[in-house]
Amino acid sequence: MKIQQWIIQDRPREKLLRLGGGALSDAELLAIFLRTGVSGCNAVELAQRLLTQFGSLRDLLNASKTQFCSARGLGQAKYAQLQAVLEMSKRYLAEPLKRDRALQSAQQTKSFLISELRDEPNEVFAVLFLDSQHRLIQFKKLFFGTINAASVYPRVIVQHALELNAGAIILSHNHPSGVSQPSQADKYITQRIVQTMDLIDVTVLDHIVIGDGHCESFAEQGLL
Repeated sequence: MKIQQWIIQDRPREKLLRLGGGALSDAELLAIFLRTGVSGCNAVELAQRLLTQFGSLRDLLNASKTQFCSARGLGQAKYAQLQAVLEMSKRYLAEPLKRDRALQSAQQTKSFLISELRDEPNEVFAVLFLDSQHRLIQFKKLFFGTINAASVYPRVIVQHALELNAGAIILSHNHPSGVSQPSQADKYITQRIVQTMDLIDVTVLDHIVIGDGHCESFAEQGLL
């Protein structure tokens, strides 16, 4: 049955306008993005098929261009639209971290870091460089590793901190395994970085480890 033949309150777009996005299923949200179905399959049915094919909404959003475009009902135009939506989401989350305002919330910072690092297939170590008022100067991914490790060099962080005239930093890296609990290696490199940054009077405010949608803060755990 075509969506136009559904009762109005059950149609995904009208449901979103009436109840908000949180009331919609993954398939209904995806159907709004797709806009149309294919022959013999309306947009919601197509969305359900795609979610089954890829495994989940997250897996669909993280699919490569080749994987995405090879699915029935998708293509390069839809892929471009999706990448634009994802980039807008990242920029929206980064908005509270702009240079002209101090970090207002630990949760805002965590949400931004999750959006940047959670879906990296390998371990990535990144740094938020802040001024003396804890306003963001730059977010930079500095070290790239394997599925379970990344070599981190404190002197490289020092170099960037001096170039940017940073007064404080927040460290962050992801665990592709999905487990956000800091490892002994994480604790060791954090202490090395803290000791090194002390030499140039730059404060390490936190080290946030990103798992599968969850994160752990060294500061909150009393590890700094």
